Amino acid sequence: MFVGFLMVSCGQMGKPPEMGDLEAGGEPAEGGIKEVPNPTATMAKKSGKSLGEIQRGHEVYMLHCGECHRYKLPQDLDIDEWETAVPKMIGHAGLASADEKAVLAYVVAVKMDRGEE
Repeated sequence: MFVGFLMVSCGQMGKPPEMGDLEAGGEPAEGGIKEVPNPTATMAKKSGKSLGEIQRGHEVYMLHCGECHRYKLPQDLDIDEWETAVPKMIGHAGLASADEKAVLAYVVAVKMDRGEE
């Protein structure tokens, strides 16, 4: 019996598709875990949002925000700029309004935790 396998990738043969510009391992020039921290109870408390909501925002951010463009890191924009940009991007991605609120809660929580209100 003969079994064939077909390997398909986006753009370049043999290379896995990339998501945004976050690199794995080492110390990347942009993105990475340090710049996109995991939500904490301290972040939630400082922002006045639930830990569950900012965790969901982090998840949506990591899974979807780099699919169509380079990631914008929380520190890249002011809060009012995030409040303008996120609804447009959530709409383009076809995500729910609850995801919009969660992403905003996450980026605001990161900024508040870093004293970047």
